[in-house]
Amino acid sequence: MHTFQPYPIDLIEFDPFTKIGKEWMLITASAEDKINAMTASWGGVGVLWGKNTAFIFVRDSRYTKELIDQSDHFSLTFFDSSYKSALKYFGMVTGRREDKIKTAKMNVNYFEDIPFIDEGNFVICCRKMSATPILPEQFLDSEIQEKWYADGDLHTMYVGEIIQILAR
Repeated sequence: MHTFQPYPIDLIEFDPFTKIGKEWMLITASAEDKINAMTASWGGVGVLWGKNTAFIFVRDSRYTKELIDQSDHFSLTFFDSSYKSALKYFGMVTGRREDKIKTAKMNVNYFEDIPFIDEGNFVICCRKMSATPILPEQFLDSEIQEKWYADGDLHTMYVGEIIQILAR
């Protein structure tokens, strides 16, 4: 296991357009004795309800969503570019049928009881604050449903309070 240190939030130089949108992240959650991670390229960070927060979007069909719904926490793990093919794998295969973390030859580490992927170099640990289903009647742009949800597999937006940032 790697050694991760707490990283002060006020020292972060974090471009969410690159880190999330282009380099991607793994969302990791656990419930009971199950752990899963999924690739995400939608989300962000900011301030909401007087707290430093991260927000993510998870499709209803994803196994990780079931675990987030059953848990009070989730993590976001960021990697260097050498892990891009592993991140593609995490986005294509479901954790319902196989242990993706083991198959990808990665390991789970923990901050308190919050799981994250040990091979990352930067981790945001969150306490779940809200879960908001994204519904078609909320779309103000008529192209959103056709382009992103033609199959009806909608997202839930989760907002989490950032309780710890870790760096390797």
